[in-house]
Amino acid sequence: MILSHQYQFIFIKTRKTAGTSIEIALSKFCGEKDIITPISPADEEKRKELGYRGPQNYLAPFTGYSIKDAAKWALHGKKKKRFYNHIPASEIRKLVGDPIWDKYYKFCFERNPWERIISTYFWRYKTEDRPSISDFIQTELDNPLRKSNLDLMMIEGQIAVDRVCRYENLTRELEEISAILKLPEVPQLPQAKVSFRKDKRSYREILSQEDQDKIRAVFQTEIDLFGYE
Repeated sequence: MILSHQYQFIFIKTRKTAGTSIEIALSKFCGEKDIITPISPADEEKRKELGYRGPQNYLAPFTGYSIKDAAKWALHGKKKKRFYNHIPASEIRKLVGDPIWDKYYKFCFERNPWERIISTYFWRYKTEDRPSISDFIQTELDNPLRKSNLDLMMIEGQIAVDRVCRYENLTRELEEISAILKLPEVPQLPQAKVSFRKDKRSYREILSQEDQDKIRAVFQTEIDLFGYE
C-alpha cells in the first residue's frame, strides 16, 4: 500500500496483479511524510538499489497498543503495524479519516480470474513436484485461495476506489494514472517477484472446461463486474 500526500493518491495492493512492482515504482515519488508498507526482503533490496524510499510511517503509535501488542514488542521486538501489505479499503478509510479518503485519488488493479489462479498455482508450487493444476483448483478453490480482490477494494458491498485498473493493460493504465495524478513521469516497473510460471500458454489451453467452470462459479461476481470472459 502507498499513500502519497504530495500527489494525493492511495494505491491499494491487490493479489497477483504486479502489486509489488507497482509499489516499488510509486515509491520513487514519495516524500518523508508518505506511507509505504513493507514488502519482502528481496524486493526491499531491489527498491534500495533503485534509490527509492523504503517502508515508512506504517507502524502504529504506542498509544494504540494492547497488552498483547506490548508483550510482543517487549519479548520479541515486534512492533504493531498500522498499515500493512494487503490492507483493505475499509481499514484504510478508518485510519486516514474521511477528509483524506474522500479527497485522495484511490486506485488498484484487477486481473482475469482464470489467469490469476494459474499465477497463484505456480507461485504456490514453485518446483516440478507439484499437484496437477486441476487437482489444485478442484480441491483448494473453496479455501483461502478463493479470496477475490473485491474484499480489498469494496466497502459495504460497493467499489470504494476511484479506478480499478486492468492488469492486462498495465502499461496504458499507468500512463493514464500518471496523467491524472500529475506525476513527473510515468512509473517504470522493475521486475519484482520473479515469475515461476514456465507455461505461458493461454488459460484456455491450460485449463480443462471443468476447471474453467469452477473458477467461473467462484469468481462470478468480479467476472460480471469487470466483463471478463
